[in-house]
Amino acid sequence: MSDLALQTGQQLVSGDASALLKSDIERAIDLAAARYFDECRAAVPGFIARHFHYPGAITLNRVALGWDMLRAPLNLFWAPLYGVFAVLKYGLTKTNSLRGVCRALDKIPPGFNTRVQIQISELIQRELLNPGGQDHVLEAYILAALRDVYRKHKQMPLAEAQFCQYIEPLLADALQQYQYTRTASADITNSLSCTVLGAFAFQKFTPGGIGIAAVLASAVARELASKQFLLGETLGRWYFHLFPPEPSLSLNLAVFSGVLALLASFAALSGIVTDPVQAFLGLHRRRLLKMLNHLQQDFNMNSQGSFRPKDHFVARILDGFDMIRSSVL
Repeated sequence: MSDLALQTGQQLVSGDASALLKSDIERAIDLAAARYFDECRAAVPGFIARHFHYPGAITLNRVALGWDMLRAPLNLFWAPLYGVFAVLKYGLTKTNSLRGVCRALDKIPPGFNTRVQIQISELIQRELLNPGGQDHVLEAYILAALRDVYRKHKQMPLAEAQFCQYIEPLLADALQQYQYTRTASADITNSLSCTVLGAFAFQKFTPGGIGIAAVLASAVARELASKQFLLGETLGRWYFHLFPPEPSLSLNLAVFSGVLALLASFAALSGIVTDPVQAFLGLHRRRLLKMLNHLQQDFNMNSQGSFRPKDHFVARILDGFDMIRSSVL
């Protein structure tokens, strides 16, 4: 159990805290926290049904229309670079070296919070963590349990404690990590969409935007070269099918920019499609339950930051595979 929570609980009861009283306080805080998180977990299925299935998924994701159409592309362009920084920070932390660099890497933002991300965080706070529109529900559970303790030991009435002073940082960190999964999910969706598009449209394996752009640039270069072939366009198609021309740098850049812009714009609204799919597959349920489990663990162990979803690692692996694959196309 959190030492800070125990100390705060002891301060609420007047008089000397005997060993028996201390154990009662500890037990009361543990039971109150367990009851609170159990009720949060029980509310997860209803939350998913309201916001990640239709029509809730449409209501949730339509707020992306507007500035999110710009923020989402910026997040997708920034995510691979941020992934490199995260790996570098992890390596430096494990080797316990260059602490100044680690502190600098800590200050690098993972991206821009989109309106969809912010709305999801607000919904989680309002409907899962603080149901009924109340504030500091966990704090209220603990205070109610401690009132039973002071009545049992005939102590003076409780002063109102500020448990939220160390609960709120835990919630803020967990919600921020949950928001990151939205960008990662959009990136994974783009990779899968490109794979399907490449398979059906070009009969090629294109696991991402870079692969699609490379295939399109090659197709455009072949088409342009065929039209300029001295012996005619028909013979040109046969010739350049056997000896494909190399796309110019300007053509590669133009096609690459266009493809990524389209994919990034799609990413802003991709939740309309992916949220119901993830809900059906149970991914939203597992992610939310994992967040709540780690929140409870952080509260009990007086720690922070144990909730670190792996979605962005999956997205970066797919990006790396896309770059490797496109280099041999």
